[in-house]
Amino acid sequence: MNGDVWKIRGRVSRRASLLIGLGTLLAVFGGWWLLAGSGWVNPLFLPTPERVVTRLASWWQAGLLQDIGISVYRVTAAFLLAALIAIPLGLLAGSYAPIQAALQPLMEFSRYLPAVAFVPLILLWVGIEEGSKITIIWIGTFFQMVLMVADDVRRVPQTQLDAGLTLGARNGELMPRVMLKSALPDIVTTLRVTMGWAWTYLVVAELVAANSGLGYSILKAQRFMQTETIFAGILLIGVLGLAMDQLFRMLHRMLFPWLYLRRA
Repeated sequence: MNGDVWKIRGRVSRRASLLIGLGTLLAVFGGWWLLAGSGWVNPLFLPTPERVVTRLASWWQAGLLQDIGISVYRVTAAFLLAALIAIPLGLLAGSYAPIQAALQPLMEFSRYLPAVAFVPLILLWVGIEEGSKITIIWIGTFFQMVLMVADDVRRVPQTQLDAGLTLGARNGELMPRVMLKSALPDIVTTLRVTMGWAWTYLVVAELVAANSGLGYSILKAQRFMQTETIFAGILLIGVLGLAMDQLFRMLHRMLFPWLYLRRA
């Protein structure tokens, strides 16, 4: 790396970026291994990586794949349902001032409501089946997603709208033909960010009468002080979330390759 990388908004190559990120991960896990193996910390509070790996192996034999599958299903279903409703609302709110005036105060208020506080009501309204878990994750992502999509649409340059009108587009055609297409790269990025939030609500969702899933296993392990299971579950959620994040990153590159030409 040359000295230019330390300039404000300097750049590093993709290989260097990968090596730096990998080095950071190795440093964190190496520090965990040294601290847990030093004997300074009670294993009850900080199990060694070997104990966590051993627990993962036994968990695999006991049905880990099933727990992963149900958790991925809950997160994905809630996320897709949120996106299906939030993207059209965000497009409308970002395009038309009366709709923004009607929706924004409600969305701004609702996004501060803690999803966990809805658990008793969701049990009454939805029951204890899969719908209740999906609803909690949906609550945690939907309102933020509407506001972020609306902001993405409002960032479309006015010059693009003027160009559309000059070329003969009607007012009603500007949203699907100009605003949506121009904002789509940012909307995909918004979906990537909110997918991460959906994963953070998984453990809360699996508080609700669950008998399977990664979050449920973490909560069950807490009762019996099985910290290696808690560590294993947290790491698995992180790996799954990272995998989905990278899928969104790849999708963004595939859909909008011109945005990366100058970064190569």
